Order: sequence, then structure tokens, then C-alpha cells
Amino acid sequence: MSFLTVIVCTHNPQRAILKSVIESLITQSLNVELWDLIIVDNLSEPKVSTWLDLTWHPRSKIIVEEKLGLSYARLRGVKEAATSLIVFVDDDNILSKDYLKEAHEFSSNNPRVGCFGGKSIPQFETTPPDWFFKTSIDLGCQDFGDKVYISNFKEQDFKVTSYPPFAPIGTGMVILKEAFLKYVHEAKLDMKRLALGRKGKALTSGEDNDIILTIVKHRYEIAYVPLLQITHLIPARRYSEEYLSQMAYESNRSWVKVLNMHGIAAWKPTNRFMLPARILRAYLKFKPWKSSLNFIKYQSARGILKAQTEI
Repeated sequence: MSFLTVIVCTHNPQRAILKSVIESLITQSLNVELWDLIIVDNLSEPKVSTWLDLTWHPRSKIIVEEKLGLSYARLRGVKEAATSLIVFVDDDNILSKDYLKEAHEFSSNNPRVGCFGGKSIPQFETTPPDWFFKTSIDLGCQDFGDKVYISNFKEQDFKVTSYPPFAPIGTGMVILKEAFLKYVHEAKLDMKRLALGRKGKALTSGEDNDIILTIVKHRYEIAYVPLLQITHLIPARRYSEEYLSQMAYESNRSWVKVLNMHGIAAWKPTNRFMLPARILRAYLKFKPWKSSLNFIKYQSARGILKAQTEI
């Protein structure tokens, strides 16, 4: 009997990196007979099945999701999963050897925790520029220390007035299938929510926040479990000015939209005809011509301002 399913969603992965991800799964301390593996190939060219070997795993499969986007790849993977516990592993995540074992044990001991995650430590391809660390862009990494945190939403009747602290991120997210399906049901009633995840080269990144807020509303706890550790491989292009400025714009744009959907946005809707003037004020305030850091902060502001015309 399998305890959990690992779902790896991928789109045109770097072969060497994905093979490193698979190696970290091969060496898991949880017996391979106790977990399933699904690779969701989201329109990669060439197809992942033409070069990735999964013969080492007795219950593994590669499926193709032809609708482009992380949201659709995840939905397809969960639909195919037969277990009650899901572990989402990105195609650049190296799991510590006890990751699956610790995930299973924590979930078994905390059945009302609907979603949890742990430490995601960056491994940069090269040394990032000094200004990168001042951008507040985490690139899917987090480290809240060595203490376990479990939310206490019961005391608040599962109502949130701001985004919850210590919330899991998509990197290595562990989630009950029943909790994820609550999100799926709501998202399918408002298809704009399925556009909040990554799609091809677009860097929209609000899907994970939407999942967290949705399952909390459905009376699930969330948790931070530091024994769960991932090494997140980050290529140099992801801390270039071009990439970070695009990410700053798109992630802030989706952040405002997600909070607004859940009634906790700090920003009010504005008329789209006011947008050019507001962007000009942001341009003069942040002086993007002065440095890469200034330019990225300006793009963050642009994303928020744009979102205010769309909510």
C-alpha cells in the first residue's frame, strides 16, 4: 500500500537537473514500495518519456498534460494520484533523503494539517550580485528556522485577515488530496484562478497563495516542518536583472489579485485611465535608471498598480 504520491510537473526541463531530482528520489529512506511517482510532462519538446528512465520505480508513470500551465499540470497529476497525500516536487528540487519519510510521519500525526512544507535552501549556479539579496525576491526558497510551526486558525474560526505567517510555498509542498480538491472545486468555478500559476515562460506566481487561503477557509491547518529540507538549484539566469524585473512585475500583479479574491487585499481598485499617471509617479519615485535594484523595485510597483486596475 502506498502512503503518498510524488508529483513532478515539468516543462522543457534541463536534463541534468531533472536527473539530479530523480537521483534524490531514488535515495529516499522511505521504501520505494510505499510511495508512487508521477511525472507530468507539460508539453516538453522533446517529450520527457523519450529520455527519462523510471524503471527503478515499481509504480511510476509519465503522463502528458497538453494544456500549458503549472495549474493544469498539477490538476492532472492529482487526478491521476491514488493516495491521500501528495508531495509536489519541482523539476529543480533536490530532496533530503528523509523528506518522504518525514512528510508521511508528520501527516499521520497531524491529520488536520491540510498543507505543509519545510526549508528550501538555494544552491546558486554562480555568486549572485550583491543587490540581488536586497530585492526581497526569494525565488522559491525559505528558511524559518528549526522550530515546527502549526497554525492556530481554530482560535480564529479559520478566518484570516492577512496572509498567514510560515505558510508553505510551492517548493516541496505537501498537501492532502482532499484539501487540494477543495481548491480545485472553487478554482473551476472561476477559471481566472487557474491562470495564476506559471505558464510557459510567464512568471505569474499566485497559485500557491490561492491554494493556502482556500484550504484554510475549508478548516484545514497549515504548518512549517523544518525536518523537510530541499536544495533548490537556481541557474544564473534567474537572478539576472531581466528575469527578476519580470518576476517582480508578474508576481506582485498576481499577489494583489489573490488577496483581493480572498477579501484581504490592502489595495483598492483604481480606474485604468489613471494608470499612466500613477506609473509615471512610480518612475520618478524609484528612479529605475540608477541601478538594477531600483529598476526591480519600480517593476514591483508597476505590477501592483496594474493589478489595481484589474480587480
